[in-house]
Amino acid sequence: MPSNKSVSDAPITQFINCRILRNHRIQREDLWVREGKILDPEKLFFDEQGCADLRIDCNNNIIAPGFIDVQINGGFGVDFSQASKDISSGVSLVAKKILEQGVTSFCPTLVTSPPSVYHQVLPQIKVQNGGAHGAGVLGVHLEGPFISEEKKGAHPPKFLRSFKTGGVADLMETYGTLDNVAVVTLAPELENSGPVIQELARRGITVSVGHSMADLSQAEEAVIQGASFITHLFNAMLPFHHRDPGIVGLLTSDKVPAGRRVFYGMIADGIHTHPAALRIAHRAHPTGLVLVTDAVTAMGLPAGRHTLGQQEIDIQGLHAYVAGTNTLSGSIATMDMCVRHFKKATGCSVEDALEAASLRPAELLTLSHRKGTLDYNTDADFVILDDALVVQETYIAGELVWKK
Repeated sequence: MPSNKSVSDAPITQFINCRILRNHRIQREDLWVREGKILDPEKLFFDEQGCADLRIDCNNNIIAPGFIDVQINGGFGVDFSQASKDISSGVSLVAKKILEQGVTSFCPTLVTSPPSVYHQVLPQIKVQNGGAHGAGVLGVHLEGPFISEEKKGAHPPKFLRSFKTGGVADLMETYGTLDNVAVVTLAPELENSGPVIQELARRGITVSVGHSMADLSQAEEAVIQGASFITHLFNAMLPFHHRDPGIVGLLTSDKVPAGRRVFYGMIADGIHTHPAALRIAHRAHPTGLVLVTDAVTAMGLPAGRHTLGQQEIDIQGLHAYVAGTNTLSGSIATMDMCVRHFKKATGCSVEDALEAASLRPAELLTLSHRKGTLDYNTDADFVILDDALVVQETYIAGELVWKK
C-alpha cells in the first residue's frame, strides 16, 4: 500500500493554465516542480499521494525550456576576452542581465587573444549552476586562435596560431588550461588538426569547425575525428559552391558516422544571414540548428565605439563593425530576438523556434538528459512567454529569477 507520506517534504509547485513544450509539441498540461526538478505528476499522485503546496496561474502563456546560448562574447559593457583581475564579476553581470532574454545557461566565449589573456581569464571562469544571481555557466567557448587567416573575420591576425605538433601541448601552451572549457572552434584544414580534434573530443569538449577555408572533404574528416558543430554557419567560411559545398555541405553529408549528428550555429539577427539562407539551412537539416547570439560587449549599450577582445568596434543601429571597416563583428542581438526573427524568417513552428534555443544546444553539449527539455526529472530551468514569444518570466531550478 502506498503511504500518505510524501517521499520528500520539500514544497511542490504546480504551474496551471499554461501550454508547455514537451516532446516537440506545445500541449495544454500543468507543470509540476519540486527541489529544482520537473516532477512526474502520476508518480506524485499514485506513489506518494502528494499534492501541490503552491499553484501559479500562468495566464494561458507558453512554458518552454530555458534558452541556452553557446556563443556569447560579452554584453552590457563586459568583454570576456579582456584580461582583468576580476573577470568573474563581468561574467556575473552578463549572467544576471541575460535572464531577461530567457537565457538560463550560457558559454562565455573568448575570441582570438594572446596566450597571456587565456592564462589570466580561463582560471577565473568556473562552471556553475544558475540561480537568482544569474544564468548558469556551462563552460567556456574558445573561438580561435587556431583559425584561418583568410577567414579570420573580426579576429586580430597577429594572434592567430597554428598547430606545431598536433598534440595537446599546442593547446596547453596557448590556453594554459582546458578545465571548464566546453567548446573549441578551430579551422580543420590547419596542419596537425586531426589529433587535436580527437584529443578534445576524447575529453568531452565539443569541437566546432569555423573561421575556415575547409572544403567538404576536410570538414567531413573533422567530423569523423570527432567534430560535431559548425560555428555561425555561412559566416567566416567558403560560400556554398555546387562543385564543392565546403563546410555548408556537412548539413546533408552522407559521411557523418551513423548515430552522430552535426549541429550548426546560426546568428538569426536579420543581419548576419539573409532570411533565405536561414530557410535553406533549416529545411536541409532542421534538427541541427542551434540559435546563438554571438553577442558582443555592446549588447545592451548605446551606439558608439566599444571593444571586442583586442579590437575596437563601432555600433551603428543593430550592426557591430570592426572600427573603420565594414567587417561584421559579432552581434548585439538578444536570444529572445533571435527566436522571434528565426520563426518569422523561416515560417517554422513555434516549437521549432523554441527548441533551436533550448533543446538543440543542450543536445549539442550532450546535456539534454538534464537541460533543454521539460521532461520529468530534468532541471526546472524554464521561461514563460506570451504568444508573440516575448519573455514574461524566467525560472531556474524552479525559482523565479526574472519577471517582466
